[in-house]
Formats: sequence, C-alpha cells, structure tokens
Amino acid sequence: MIFESLDVSYGEMWGSYQGLTHPDPMSRAVAARRHAAGTDYAALLSARERPLAVLEYWPRRMWRVYLFDDRSWRMQMIDLTPHGTGMLLAHRNTRWQFSDAQEYASGKWEVQETTTVSADGQVEVRSEFAGPRGAATEPLHARSSGPSGVPVRRFAAPVEGFLCPVPEFGDWQVFAPFLAQQGHEPATTVVLADVSVDEGSGPLRATGIEQLFSPGACDTTDGPAVVEPVDAGLLRITSGRLAIADPGWIGETSRTVAVPRGEFPVTLSLLRTTRGAGVAAARVTFLDSPPREWEMALRPDEDLGLLGEGQFYGVGVDTGTAAFMDATRTVSEDRLDEDLFIPLDSQFTVELPSTEREPNLIAFRAGQGDGSYPVWIGRTDDGQVGCVVVDFQLHAADGGE
Repeated sequence: MIFESLDVSYGEMWGSYQGLTHPDPMSRAVAARRHAAGTDYAALLSARERPLAVLEYWPRRMWRVYLFDDRSWRMQMIDLTPHGTGMLLAHRNTRWQFSDAQEYASGKWEVQETTTVSADGQVEVRSEFAGPRGAATEPLHARSSGPSGVPVRRFAAPVEGFLCPVPEFGDWQVFAPFLAQQGHEPATTVVLADVSVDEGSGPLRATGIEQLFSPGACDTTDGPAVVEPVDAGLLRITSGRLAIADPGWIGETSRTVAVPRGEFPVTLSLLRTTRGAGVAAARVTFLDSPPREWEMALRPDEDLGLLGEGQFYGVGVDTGTAAFMDATRTVSEDRLDEDLFIPLDSQFTVELPSTEREPNLIAFRAGQGDGSYPVWIGRTDDGQVGCVVVDFQLHAADGGE
C-alpha cells in the first residue's frame, strides 16, 4: 500500500489493540505533556481506515513499534533503545507468521523470527517453529545450533543500518521507513493529520462525595439501591500521617496524607442492591466541619496534567482489600490470612488492634475487588484536612448512573 498521509491518534499504551481508534483515547495536548515528562503513552498511525503502526513511548526514552500488514494484522514488534550515537537502535525486531485468521485471533503463531542487534552491530537471528501445543515442526536434522534446537544465525553488520533518529513529539515521519517492512510504501513527503480528541474536563473530579455517605435510596447501573453508612471504629494516628493501602502490599501501594494525631472515626458506605451489598466508599473524619473543596491524593511525582479524560491516580488493590492506618503501621505477613482476609470473607470490615509500639489498622473490602481507586482529601474553609475518602466507584458519586 502506498500512502501520502497518516492519521495520528493518541492513548495509553495498547500494543495488543487492533483498530483505528484507541478505546481510551487522550488528546494530543495530554500526550505531548506526557512526552515532555518522560511518561508512557502511545500514538496510532493509520491510513485509508487501516492501522499501520502503534508507537509506544516508554520510560527511559525507549520506544516500541508494532507494525500491521494489509489485513490489519499485527505482524511485527520492534524495540528501540537509546544508542551512543544519540540515535535509536532497533535492538530487537520480532516477526510472526500465522497459518490462518483463527490462529491469528488466538495469538498462535506458526513462525516467530527474532533479530537482536547489539550496540556494535553484532546480529543474532533466531527462528522458532511451532506446531500443535507448541511442538517444533521442523525436522530434527534441520535444527542448527544451541541446546534448545532453535535455528540461530549470527553475523556482524554496520550498526548504522539499524539506527533511526530520536523523534521530537509529533515527528512521527521518523518511523515511516519501518512501515515498508510490512509492504507499506511511504511517499517522498508524508503528511500527518491529528485525529481530533477533545481534552474534555480533564482528570476525574470529586463530585458529590458527600452523597456516598447519605443514607437512603439511589440509582445505580444495577438498578435501585440503598446507601447505608456503617461505623467501622476509631483509627489511631500517632505519626501525623494517614496511609491508605492494600494491607497485603503496604509500602508498595500506600498513599499518605498529613493529618492530625489522635483517634478518628472511620465510616463505611455500604451499597445494598438486589445482588447483595458491597463497600462503596470508606472515610476517616478528622474535623466536624464539612469540606469546602476536594483534591485528589497525589504522590510527589504525580502530575494531574498528565491525566486524560476521567483518569485518576489511585490506591492499588491486589487482594480485594484496602485499609486505613498510620503510616508507621506494619503487618506480619504470616498473620494476614488469619487476622484479615479470612474474617473479611464474612464481614465488611476488620480491625487489627494497636500493639505496644504500633497504632491500629482498619481494613475493609474494596468495592468489586482488585483495581485502582481514587482517594480524595476533603479540606475545610481554612484549608485543613477535614476527612479522607477512598471511593470504590460502585456507583457515581454525583448520583447518576
């Protein structure tokens, strides 16, 4: 296919995606800010309603390029790393062959060829052949070398043939020569046309958080429901820092907020539907004054300007459980099942009492389970932290569906 122009759209990294638009797109402005910050994003190059390449920008100035053939099949993956010349080196180039559309859809390649290039031009080409259940199909006498029996060729080549310039943001013509490897021929001058995506209202906003704890009927995507606030006990803060985390991954998932010292009430918002009940949100209240404004709990290296429409930085959950605790609190891993996870099978919340040296911990089920959830800081008129809420997003905080 010969092309003179390319349509460009942006989104999160999505190498396995196939299509003309990203299911979770971002505006060009957000992608540009991510590029400047060294944060990952992806650009999709397409022409004549066909995907040609997905360009993924990785941290540490690395790139990954996925190439598509005329059938819109993703047939090739190229990893590019910074080279001493100031350019990018096509360090690893993997190609696949598929026997038919069904095998392609299931990801079962027939042949995989991987070319690896070192910084000084040493090249290694490995060809793997797979049959039913991954069995090698080539005759044993055809296998070249190596203990695995995978055919391998090694040779030296001028490294210049594997280099390309480092692109400035939007300079995607840099990658146009790679498209020829899948039979797409670029014109002498390739025109880039951005697919317009409205930046919208930006990152997720805290709207109607108070309603999450207002008892009574509400509507959800599962139909009518009832909100029931439940007292989960008093949380003891000794260090002046509240931590919100998955108790199975304290430190790795924790988000911390500077708060007063003392004992403060924890409230759960239970959402009861015809399918059962779940924890929709959890709150620690530090002051009786109602919040005047809400802000997302951020780590020092997080920038709201790098988030797309409706996105957020949140607390990660990998055990289906979240917890409030003092930032100094630790948990014995060999006691987690008996003290926390097993009790939470039959109840919504569990408290790990304070020890002689440590404050207590209050854990609770995390909405629908594993995932990432926004944490909101409610500030009073004079800027003090009035409360901290983790929203498990079982229903819209603004009362909508």
